[in-house]
Amino acid sequence: MKELLLIILAYLIGSIPSALIISKKFFGIDIRDYGSGNMGATNTFRVLGSKYGTIVMIMDILKGVLAVALYNCLPYYFSNELQRTNFMIGLGLAAVAGHIFPIFANFKGGKGVATLFGMLLAVQPVVAISCVGVFLLVLYLTRYVSLSSILAAMFLPIGVLWIWNEHEFLYRLFTLIVAALVILTHQKNIGRILRGVESRVPILKHRDRRKSRRRNDNE
Repeated sequence: MKELLLIILAYLIGSIPSALIISKKFFGIDIRDYGSGNMGATNTFRVLGSKYGTIVMIMDILKGVLAVALYNCLPYYFSNELQRTNFMIGLGLAAVAGHIFPIFANFKGGKGVATLFGMLLAVQPVVAISCVGVFLLVLYLTRYVSLSSILAAMFLPIGVLWIWNEHEFLYRLFTLIVAALVILTHQKNIGRILRGVESRVPILKHRDRRKSRRRNDNE
């Protein structure tokens, strides 16, 4: 019963509509009425800019971290590593579900990538940081948050199954499900990328200006 209550609390934490709160408080708009209509960090970057997109991303990451940290409410899990890991994953997935289907925003939320990363950061920080490295590298090269998220998610099972060679079955299964979930929730983004119409986030503008000047100088 205690586990169930904590799972519900994790879902409620995940349901906190970070992007909606920021968009209404600072701009007086509903972020879901603009851009892709998605209530997540990517759309916030696209519509409100990098400053507020970063704020929303951090808030969404913290939702995953805080949800997983709820396992501390049950001392039983302190001495049982396997069951603790499984329970932490359950808490994190509840928060991700809350972000995607938030009860506080008519069940219309985001794609859950930032909250999923927060969950992974709390459960397995080394793997999470490695995924961040992939995300940042792709973002630097392309400025597509969606593509960065997809490739970072795809790296997760590769890292867990082959690089770190984790043996826990549920953990391995979890990474495969996560990768599949991220790809499924980004199908529209994948289509836009293939058509060349996916929006790039407004970062690294100075780099782009330098490249543009170099091209102009060489013409």
